[in-house]
Amino acid sequence: MSVGSRTGLVWHELFMWHDTSPLAGMLLSGNGVLEPDETTEHPATKRRLKNLLDVSGLTDQLIAIRPRPATDDELLLIHTREYVEAIKSMSRKSGGDASLGRIAGPTPFGPGGFDIAALAAGGMIAAVDAIVGGDVRNCYALVRPPGHHAEPDHGFGFCMFNNGAIAARYARAHHQLDRIAIVDWDVHHGNGAQHIFWSTREVLTVSIHQDSTYPPRSGAMNEIGAGPGEGYNLNIPLPPGSGTGAYLAAFERVIVPAFHRFKPDLIIVPCGFDAGAYDPMARMMLHSEAFRSMTNMIQTAACALCRGRLLLCHEGGYHRTSVPFYGLAVIEQLSGIRTAIEDPFLPIAQNLPNQTLQPHQEQVIKAAEQHLAKI
Repeated sequence: MSVGSRTGLVWHELFMWHDTSPLAGMLLSGNGVLEPDETTEHPATKRRLKNLLDVSGLTDQLIAIRPRPATDDELLLIHTREYVEAIKSMSRKSGGDASLGRIAGPTPFGPGGFDIAALAAGGMIAAVDAIVGGDVRNCYALVRPPGHHAEPDHGFGFCMFNNGAIAARYARAHHQLDRIAIVDWDVHHGNGAQHIFWSTREVLTVSIHQDSTYPPRSGAMNEIGAGPGEGYNLNIPLPPGSGTGAYLAAFERVIVPAFHRFKPDLIIVPCGFDAGAYDPMARMMLHSEAFRSMTNMIQTAACALCRGRLLLCHEGGYHRTSVPFYGLAVIEQLSGIRTAIEDPFLPIAQNLPNQTLQPHQEQVIKAAEQHLAKI
């Protein structure tokens, strides 16, 4: 660890062993129609990010946080007992489907899948302990399977347990943190946290995503929470083709002001990289410097509001060769350590047309600003 480095990294080789092999892309293969192929949620993007961290020398300058399996009681902070027991039962056999047949999409896993998913959730819990205990100021959890689509009683969209939501509720229950902000910048809507915290004002949930991408009919701007939680759920559904200008404007005018109104004790970021310019699962145009800038804006707010307490958990991002450079930029920003690695994709993405804020994107951000008044 370098002098002054206070950034943690959660990592375990077992995360790469999570098995989604029945998928071809995002759908089940076979049935005489869809030829078997590799899954979109493949370990390569995350393994290549870890490899790039190693090659850059940054891994050795971070504080290793060893994950441990989440207990049943910790999983039950978010998920129903019936769901947890169903995943356990399938895991002991040949595996199964965490979606439990829901129409939103299959989420297959192999034998032992419960143990790996519990380790991912437990890695987030270990990170919360390290941050609140002062061992680190911030942390990046390079975990798998992802979690932000998981609902209390089923998984989908590759997600089994909702890692970020579990961490938020654990922080409240075990560390008496009153107010947690969850800011999801995965390109797909953060439906899990939205539904879990729909009726509470103790957890602010924000999702900036590509409009109407996934899940279907989810993430509209008028979905703002209910009862005591009304106004404490914000959606910023940006149009396809949004680039750096649109995202940074949304952060400056909506997300950061929301933090200052809410005054969180901890900020959690479900960190997907599928808004990157080359991702096969969406149509946005971000690059590594955009992700670095977004991290900087959240980090600055965290330092002003909650002693720098900031936890990022890896979610989507499916372009294997560019995602590692996005992740490196984020972790460089968190740690304050700039490596010698240059992103070879950066000049290409920076020169894509319409990277600046466009009029139709401005309309969305202006509309989202109106919802700040209720926080």
